Amino acid sequence: MDEYSDARCPAYASFFGVMGCAASIIFTVIGASYGTAKSAGAIFSSGIIRPERLMQNTLCAIMAQILSIYGLVSSVIIQGDLEEKIPLYQGFMQFGAGISVGLCGLAAGFAIGIVGDAGVRASTQQPRLYIGMVLILIFAEVLGLYGVVVSVLMLTRSKQNVTRCLY
Repeated sequence: MDEYSDARCPAYASFFGVMGCAASIIFTVIGASYGTAKSAGAIFSSGIIRPERLMQNTLCAIMAQILSIYGLVSSVIIQGDLEEKIPLYQGFMQFGAGISVGLCGLAAGFAIGIVGDAGVRASTQQPRLYIGMVLILIFAEVLGLYGVVVSVLMLTRSKQNVTRCLY
């Protein structure tokens, strides 16, 4: 397209990009903090029963923190394209990308926290359950990764065939 059109470049378009940038990091950090806090209770209480498994059981908290990295990556990509005046389409795509990774990270954090809590307590009682817990944690983590993939695809698409905005 690459043509100038003032109607496609309203002053408020960059607001959507900023909100996408903020949503990606805010929601993934909420998910990561919930996953860490929920699983930490089980990690510490299982450390009383089996202190030798304490470091092994921290996997849940580590996987939860990876979610915040997903949000950070998406936010950095979005902020790199923010300008005072951008096409409305690009602002909407940035908003959608931020919401995509943010809400997927939030859901993954909830899943990791719940699975981590139950899994750590169960594997403390029966160590053979640890492998099953790790597999379920991987499935929960992948939910956040799906959000990042969709986010990057949307951000890549947001720069193709868009209207140029002049100042």
